[in-house]
Amino acid sequence: MFNITKKSMEWGEETLTLETGKVARQADGSVIATLGETSVMANVTYAREQKPGQDFFPLTVHYQEKYYAAGKVPGGFFKREARPTEKETLTARLIDRPIRPLFVPGFKNEVLVMCTVLSHDLVNDPDMVAMIAASAALTISGVPFMGPIAGCRVGFVDGEYVLNPDVEDMHELRLNPEQRLDLVVAGTKDAVMMVESEAYELTEEEMLGAVTFAHEQIQPVIDLIISLAEEAAKEPFDFQPPDYSDLYEAVKKAGEKEMRAAFAITDKQQRTAAVAAARETIKAALSEEQLEDANLGSAMKRLEASILRGDVVKGGKRIDGRSTTDVRPIICETGLLPRTHGSALFTRGETQGLVVTTLGTGDDEQFIDALHGTFKSNFLLHYNFPPYSVGEVGRVGPPGRREVGHGKLAWRALQAVLPAPTDFPYTIRIVSEITESNGSSSMASVCGGSLSMMDAGVPLKSAVAGVAMGLILEEDGDYAILTDILGDEDHLGDMDFKVAGTENGITSLQMDIKVAGITPEIMKNALAQAKDGRMHILGEMNKALSGAGDFSIHAPRIETMQIPTDKIREVIGSGGKVIREIVEVSGAKVDINDDGVIKIASPNGEAIQKAYDMIHSIVAEPEEGHIYKGTVVKIVDFGAFVNFFGKRDGLVHVSQIENRRLNHPSDVLKEGQEVWVKLLGFDDRGKVRLSMKVVDQETGEELPPEEKKKKKQDDED
Repeated sequence: MFNITKKSMEWGEETLTLETGKVARQADGSVIATLGETSVMANVTYAREQKPGQDFFPLTVHYQEKYYAAGKVPGGFFKREARPTEKETLTARLIDRPIRPLFVPGFKNEVLVMCTVLSHDLVNDPDMVAMIAASAALTISGVPFMGPIAGCRVGFVDGEYVLNPDVEDMHELRLNPEQRLDLVVAGTKDAVMMVESEAYELTEEEMLGAVTFAHEQIQPVIDLIISLAEEAAKEPFDFQPPDYSDLYEAVKKAGEKEMRAAFAITDKQQRTAAVAAARETIKAALSEEQLEDANLGSAMKRLEASILRGDVVKGGKRIDGRSTTDVRPIICETGLLPRTHGSALFTRGETQGLVVTTLGTGDDEQFIDALHGTFKSNFLLHYNFPPYSVGEVGRVGPPGRREVGHGKLAWRALQAVLPAPTDFPYTIRIVSEITESNGSSSMASVCGGSLSMMDAGVPLKSAVAGVAMGLILEEDGDYAILTDILGDEDHLGDMDFKVAGTENGITSLQMDIKVAGITPEIMKNALAQAKDGRMHILGEMNKALSGAGDFSIHAPRIETMQIPTDKIREVIGSGGKVIREIVEVSGAKVDINDDGVIKIASPNGEAIQKAYDMIHSIVAEPEEGHIYKGTVVKIVDFGAFVNFFGKRDGLVHVSQIENRRLNHPSDVLKEGQEVWVKLLGFDDRGKVRLSMKVVDQETGEELPPEEKKKKKQDDED
């Protein structure tokens, strides 16, 4: 009944297995990939015909994590997987980016790739397993796919690269100083296609070494997929790329002059209008048959690309007049918004981001329910890209994949310089509102986010800047690396290369390569040119803000204190009674975690101090020889009991009240009276022994020996 094909190999410290022929047999390609005990099923289906009039490649990639894979029930009110999580969205993009350029040019039939996590061993991250499964399913499906690809994750510890580190090792890297890198690389046999990373100030050489290491490690996986395909692949779909050379020549003849003049305009809006007019001029010169040709859009784009690319490579001059290494003019402003905790406006040419920082308490941390467990995050970055930022009218809805992806890239770039939670116990939320866009709004979010946090008084380790690089690679091997690319250069170029970091090193690298043939030398030169651009941008940022800004008066104040874990129960009290009393009496917000770290928050410094003192009195132990201010709570024949330390009472024996004989303690004391006492020590039964007579009752200071003698003599007289 089943025609099963199964291939296995040892990869790193685990066994990687690819299996097809047993599950989802009606899909065009179905593969279950297993690494350790993490299994992902990838299913591929594709349409046999292109939709009429469709002028783009409709590839859709879905990645789904089923909670049953880790033996969990989904959290929340509805116990069912619903809208994609951030991790699912990012992984779907991670798979989409390297496979999209590898479909045969001209293929515009609808393709659906669905990856489902079936089992998760909490050790091997399913995202890389999903990428391998998707590649294998595409390779055996018969769709015109020029793969296979494979992907892996790389860590960096003590100068050594680590293949596919455990999930736990990659969790919250900024709290793990030994781990300096979380890098994902995807590529074919001959070329790297995609890079995504979170790094902790790695040098360009270290980063390039990690990419090279990853490409070497995926080679056996690619061979395994090929071995599977040799036995299980379906007949290739009969597809021939359309030949529209005659149409292209007609388009070129009709409007090359107008299109070249349009791309010579430096202003984006004027250039966009001129390009649109040039297209209309071309269409007016074409026949009805040519206008109805489904390849007209491709011919137009080919003309635009030839003009833009040829001028840059041959003349070194770009459409806005810059050289290949120039960064557009930059203006940085901070403190724009009076009521926010921190704000910045970062403008680079026609790209602009208004970035706002808000500081919150522990109650504002985000709960994340993931397959490998539930945890909290105290650093949030949300990126918004409204239609008006590019002068368009469009639908406004919830964040899409692009917003999630760009926000995560900026998040990775900035979190490397955040202070430790124990040093700065705030929840930090950054919102990047892109108000103008013409190339690399994600890098504008990085620069603006850094400025905004510094304006809010966040003690960053260093400022972070980001720059978007591009590449134009001609068939003869000539190439041009472009610093700070425009939107048109991104669309018509061969590589989109974003690098963010400090003056000391790289904190994030994202690379999307659209063609094969990107050599290590090209990557090395691109990283070096990106460093120059990053340093220039950091210099412009430093002009706007040097060092941290004043802490906003509108932000909550938070103090932290560490208590022994065995005292947590006493601070909380039965049913939370004690901690509720502390909050009510002090007016401060109190949060305590399982490690004994307590965060006390309030805009009022006195409220924080009051809560601190109340907690300290519960958890601290009185010290022998110290002087405390207490209250007489009970008078007995042999002395007085004084409450002197939190809820702790001690006995002042009648002989320790004054330096004279008293008939009864009530001769000089009454209940409710405040007195100064010195802790003499503890008796054999642990009872507290206090003394009043050795302390000046007016000043609270201990009497020197000669004063004690004099006072005793005066009392006797």
